[in-house]
Amino acid sequence: MNILPDPNATAAGLPAPEAAASAELAATNPATSGILTVDLDALVANWRKLEKTAVPSECAGVVKGNAYGCGAGPVTKALLAAGCRTFFVATLGEARAVRDVAPDATLYVLDGFFPNSGDEFAKLNCRPVIGDLYELAEWDSFCRTSGWRGGAALHIDTGISRLGLTIAEAQSIVPRIVAGNHGITLVMSHLACADLVNHPLNANQVSAFREIAGEFAGVPASLSASSGIFRGPQFAFDLVRPGAALYGINPTPEADNPMQPVVDLKVRIVQVRNVERGDTVGYGATWSARRPTRIAVLSAGYADGYFRAAGSSDGTRGADVIIAGERCPIAGRISMDLIAVDVTDLPANAARRGQMATLIGEGITVDELGHHFGTIGYEVLTSLGRRYSRIYKGGDAKPATEPAASVEPAVPAS
Repeated sequence: MNILPDPNATAAGLPAPEAAASAELAATNPATSGILTVDLDALVANWRKLEKTAVPSECAGVVKGNAYGCGAGPVTKALLAAGCRTFFVATLGEARAVRDVAPDATLYVLDGFFPNSGDEFAKLNCRPVIGDLYELAEWDSFCRTSGWRGGAALHIDTGISRLGLTIAEAQSIVPRIVAGNHGITLVMSHLACADLVNHPLNANQVSAFREIAGEFAGVPASLSASSGIFRGPQFAFDLVRPGAALYGINPTPEADNPMQPVVDLKVRIVQVRNVERGDTVGYGATWSARRPTRIAVLSAGYADGYFRAAGSSDGTRGADVIIAGERCPIAGRISMDLIAVDVTDLPANAARRGQMATLIGEGITVDELGHHFGTIGYEVLTSLGRRYSRIYKGGDAKPATEPAASVEPAVPAS
């Protein structure tokens, strides 16, 4: 096997602007193997589209999971500047990170209230999403003893059978609402099949929620997340809670994606080599060259959230990457830190050591990658590794860069 030369000249076949951009990324981030760019302007545009679609409902922002892997701090700051005033996270630890950049926003914690967590809720001025009568009793006890009046959401299960009070349990609380001074600031449920347009559970859930929410007079109601927003105005209620759609994931998988892409991921080529016809590439020798082949080896793998399932074999084509503006197929298995790509059809020297290859972007979407991973775009984004440098562009500030392994400061366990 022969390693190809590494010319210093601009790669043949790579347009000058793209070559310059690739070189600039490589030069300004010499210590990282990959660069994840988050377009905050696209994120804000997605939020505005969702807000417009849901009018007259309020449009919140779900920034759990480190804002779906995009960085809770920068994402929250951009959404706040755009006019978003209500945010949802999963845990108290996530709430701390959001509160740092959104001191006055309304902040809900989806995983709810736990014993001895009340002081932290009060300190952060955030609201638990309560889905159990015992949990509600614990919350009430804390409020009585502490005098805290920060409010809480009530989660009612209408068909997903995951979290939430049953309809009967929720009805038992209605007299409390009628009596006033109840501390419930939101009543909510969650759709199980919102991304499936004709699934009968959608109609069942919206009907059940409309009926029970109507008994909570004066309390705002929320049913829909990303996909539910596109199911029609009857699903909107008072507040919608988009998450995935904010970050460019298709909320209408049975139709074209109405959202703008937010994430671009590039990694370095660490080596380009020749393999002979019949040579195998990668672990397990599952892929063999059918002709004299050039292989580019990229600096990413499943340790970086690029799933092993995206690899290829002699009988199965895997995912593509973009090199020099062209799609190139993965050759063999994905390993922990490396991806091999067949670049034979590119012009000579179009792929070279140190150049950046695109894993997400330039037409490769997170939804496409999710298909190759055997999962969904949500898992693609939330799995993106901490070895990448994050670059933020747009939003309400100048472009900002976060080095690899420093995406968000660590927070104490909640």
